[in-house]
Amino acid sequence: MAEDTTAREKRIRRFCTPRIAEHWLAMLTFGTLVATGLAQSFFSLDISRWIILKLGGIDNIRLLHRSTGAVFVLATLSHVVIAATGVVLRRWQPSMVINTSDFMDAIHDIRYYLSMENSPAMCDRYTYKQKFEYWGILTGSFLMMVTGLVLWFPVLVARFFPGELIPVAKALHSNEALVIVLLIAVWHIYNSIFSPEVFPLDTSIFTGYISRERMIREHPIELARREGVQVEEIIEQGKAMHEMGSEEALP
Repeated sequence: MAEDTTAREKRIRRFCTPRIAEHWLAMLTFGTLVATGLAQSFFSLDISRWIILKLGGIDNIRLLHRSTGAVFVLATLSHVVIAATGVVLRRWQPSMVINTSDFMDAIHDIRYYLSMENSPAMCDRYTYKQKFEYWGILTGSFLMMVTGLVLWFPVLVARFFPGELIPVAKALHSNEALVIVLLIAVWHIYNSIFSPEVFPLDTSIFTGYISRERMIREHPIELARREGVQVEEIIEQGKAMHEMGSEEALP
């Protein structure tokens, strides 16, 4: 029992249940949109034809893609509205806003990787990597939503805007889809699965909890604020953990 209590004490609540549910919804809608969208864009490939046949034909693919897109639009807009309302009315910390310190942290880490700094950058609730990834996906999602609506209602759009907007929207929609897929596949999946810090999987977004050891390494400023101590104290704890780990690794 004592060991179980100690284990629980070393875990810190990082994400609430609504954020976990939101992530699951994003995963499901994103996966469905990728599968049904790329199957239409690259219909000549064998895997695309297989997906189209398994889902009942091109008409079913288009219906599934558009209905999932509508869910994605609602989920994204609600995410933005809830975040904006929380910051303005409930005085939430705008922890995802990119500021000057994020660029300084990026430069600091580059210097660290080149052995010009003794330690990596100290980050708050979200690192500069997480912020850059978040805004890249969010802005790309808005572009996908706008161009998707143009392609969904081309006749209505052509009544108010030049017809050339339709093929432009098609090109932007397809190309931006590939950019987001690559961003998720190369950056997000690496950081949440294959990175040595979290391998074989970062489970924090699924369980809502993160280990205190990871908080010390990745989010020392937030941990110091949570525990009401100076950041330097958290850094010292991290150094002690690193030294202890080095001693245990010795034969």
